[in-house]
Amino acid sequence: MPGDVFLRMKKMILLSIAVTLLSCTSGTPVHGAVSESALENDAALFHELRLDEAGFPFEAFEKALEGYDGVEGRRRDVLTLIDFTKPSTDRRMWVIDMASRRVLFHTWVAHGQGSGENYATHFSNRSGSHQSSLGLYLTGGTYNGGNGYSLLLDGLEAGVNDNARARSIVVHGAAYANPSVIASAGRLGRSWGCPALPPDLTRPIIDAIKEGSVLYIYGVAN
Repeated sequence: MPGDVFLRMKKMILLSIAVTLLSCTSGTPVHGAVSESALENDAALFHELRLDEAGFPFEAFEKALEGYDGVEGRRRDVLTLIDFTKPSTDRRMWVIDMASRRVLFHTWVAHGQGSGENYATHFSNRSGSHQSSLGLYLTGGTYNGGNGYSLLLDGLEAGVNDNARARSIVVHGAAYANPSVIASAGRLGRSWGCPALPPDLTRPIIDAIKEGSVLYIYGVAN
């Protein structure tokens, strides 16, 4: 009957539409579109945070975002960036609230004495090197030690920074990381491999990033 034919045709059309949608969602063009959209979102955030104006490399930002999105154990919507291609006389550390898409802190940070003078150009995962280590970290708990209020770090990249705990690489404050030192020394002082902060910002920064946020240190070894 005509009514039965109509129903069969309707079912066939609906099935055809369903198959088409399924093939589209599993095909390359859609994945490409999603990737392009994600890249556009990353670029928009990069611009919002004014990292382009600061000269932070976009490819390094992408690596940091991959870590932020993929690291197991992240419990805070905070991402910290350090750019060791910049001299210690520059503000080269950013603490970013990813939920509100804003920079909480933009400040100075010291590198390890084995990594170089004003510029950090050598990096190591080896104990006793007194060099900074690059890569992704997950922040741990806090303690009060020889350098005062300090933050434990777990290096997440094998052979790059996974010896951080054994090397006692932590975030801490230091007088030599105060920018006032630059006027007399021409650069910040240097740590034994730790990212050391200006004393007045140590506690607020540590409290903002402690216990499960991602930190990414970027640099280029000579």
